[in-house]
Amino acid sequence: MVSIPESHRDLLDAPFATLATIGPDGRPQLSEVWFLSEGDTVAISLNTSRQKTKNLERQRQCSLLIVDLAEPYRYLEIRGDAELAPDDDYAFADRVGAKYQSDLRQHDGPGERRVVVRIRPHRVHAVDMRG
Repeated sequence: MVSIPESHRDLLDAPFATLATIGPDGRPQLSEVWFLSEGDTVAISLNTSRQKTKNLERQRQCSLLIVDLAEPYRYLEIRGDAELAPDDDYAFADRVGAKYQSDLRQHDGPGERRVVVRIRPHRVHAVDMRG
């Protein structure tokens, strides 16, 4: 597996990232997401009713972009494949909620479920274009 360089590991503590998935029409769909880092993978809690989840169920390729908000010329792009696993007991969602001081159950409607999406990197671009 590809690793994230030390020079950009601090971005794994960023407040949010942009997740790119491939929609049913073949065009990209972008969404801001909350995430947790787990070594060289990034994990996201998603509701199964959302389009981005449906996109990943159909096509696992995705990209995650994390921009350094203090230095926007510095960013980390993780290209990889998503692995989806049920989170019916909200164990992972509760960990995400703890980071963001939010109860993810409040974002879900009756009968909706959650999944853990882990992005396994195939390629990592650690960019720093500061002069």
